[in-house]
Amino acid sequence: MTGQHAEFIPPAKPVIGDAEIEAAVRVLRSGRVVQGPEVAAFEEEFAELVAGRHCVAVNSGTSALQLTLMALGLGPGDEVVVPSFSFAASANAVRLVGAEPVFVDIEPGSFCLDPTAVAAAVGPRTRAIMPVHLYGHPAAMDQIMAIAEQHGLAVVEDAAQAHGAALNGTPVGAFGTAGCFSFYPTKNMHSLEGGMVTTADPALARTLRLLRNQGMEQRYANEIVGANMRMTDVAAAVGRVQLTRLAEWTEQRRANAKFLDSRITGMVTPPVADAARHVYHQYTVRVTGDREAAQQRLTEAGIGNAVYYPTPIHRLKPYLTADGQPGPWDLPETEKAAAEVISLPVHPALSQGDLERIADAANAAGGAA
Repeated sequence: MTGQHAEFIPPAKPVIGDAEIEAAVRVLRSGRVVQGPEVAAFEEEFAELVAGRHCVAVNSGTSALQLTLMALGLGPGDEVVVPSFSFAASANAVRLVGAEPVFVDIEPGSFCLDPTAVAAAVGPRTRAIMPVHLYGHPAAMDQIMAIAEQHGLAVVEDAAQAHGAALNGTPVGAFGTAGCFSFYPTKNMHSLEGGMVTTADPALARTLRLLRNQGMEQRYANEIVGANMRMTDVAAAVGRVQLTRLAEWTEQRRANAKFLDSRITGMVTPPVADAARHVYHQYTVRVTGDREAAQQRLTEAGIGNAVYYPTPIHRLKPYLTADGQPGPWDLPETEKAAAEVISLPVHPALSQGDLERIADAANAAGGAA
């Protein structure tokens, strides 16, 4: 069935099942609802996903990024190398601590930071590199870590979209100084809302724990100036349930992507770098013709779709220069991707019939674009 009579296939489908509801109710009835045993258990269990690193749960992925930069002591006068082809939170976290983002271009295949561009952007004020594992594809961390080590820079991985992704067998969140995950409802796993910071450095982990909780470990014994960015135990309980299913959901996403790769010919399907494990938070294709027309055809066929991200961060209002211009950035691959990408449904709830409809509609839309 096609066209307006076909059931709409949403671009994402967050899971909130009986197990999640029961976990939340159990915590609510316990009376221990903030920064309690569920949070501690979630942190311990999530560590298995990031090679046993210390895990610090917070209230969002953006908070994870901001607290990490705070814990590393970044502030005014410091620069952080970051992609412009990302969600605004990546650069917002830099600005929120008073530092400045230095935007660099992406690799066309992975949509992640181009290591050559990163190396060229490092200057005397650079303090950190923030690779974003966009759409679930790991950035070129082997090359990025080498650049960071050469210049003595921190590496803060934005892994908000990449739970379980890996490169050469090492999971994202286990490469850099710290890794930052999001548990927003549309992510590969969620906790209603929440985030996690991962690090191999116990001192950094302790600082993060202080910063998320008003600067104190013991009540009223504040050691530093901190914020309130704690995760609730309700969120942690939901996250723990989701974590038990992440591996299953990830394999389903990967299988769905493999099928779409084999069937879609009317659009450019997402390549995967050698030794990379892509977890397909988004299945992002490129359309070289009229993207709006392609999206309209997809929507008419009942296929949910979206553009992540139509406006690169450096062109967003907060990042324009005083005269309203996008600054001195030369980012041709970023501009090209922003003009060409469409994300198609790839979530685990898709049936085989759904996948066939998505592929057929993509081929028809790509041919008409």
